[in-house]
Amino acid sequence: MHKHRAMKYAASIITSLRLAGAFILFVIKPLSVAFYIVYALCCVSDVLDGYIARKTHTVTKLGAMLDSIADFTLITVSLIIFIPLIAWEAWMLWWAGAIALARILSLGLGFAKYHTFAFLHTYANKAAGIVCACFPILYHTLGLTVTAAVLCGTASLSALEELIIIVSSKELDQNTQGLFC
Repeated sequence: MHKHRAMKYAASIITSLRLAGAFILFVIKPLSVAFYIVYALCCVSDVLDGYIARKTHTVTKLGAMLDSIADFTLITVSLIIFIPLIAWEAWMLWWAGAIALARILSLGLGFAKYHTFAFLHTYANKAAGIVCACFPILYHTLGLTVTAAVLCGTASLSALEELIIIVSSKELDQNTQGLFC
């Protein structure tokens, strides 16, 4: 009985740990070994929680919402940490700002239309999340210009797709695979 009960909540516990890990990043020296370990654990938990929820048939709306909040928090915390550390060019900041505005517009329209936060789990959003998670590695291997272009390009496509889906859909399906799936 206890094993079944533990499995019922395993995905949500992992998601909650990612949320806590995101806040722990604030108190760790940026780009230190400890920082990268916590950051990597947060990224791994993002894959693991969904996998466990699907395998144990414990997918819930609350779990999906918690996952989206944890993802949003990790990305926001990462931006707060990384933006001051890097010599960003103006075009990068403007592009990132436009993406943020599109995401905010999407959330606002989704809330107005569906009376809940309409975080979508599309393939494009997953791809953007993977690229975001790989930012430190990409930055150190490809340099800032290429990394920013790849990241902003991927995030732009996912933000635009999400906005189109929210505007054009009659019902909210947070697990939609995307416009063309």
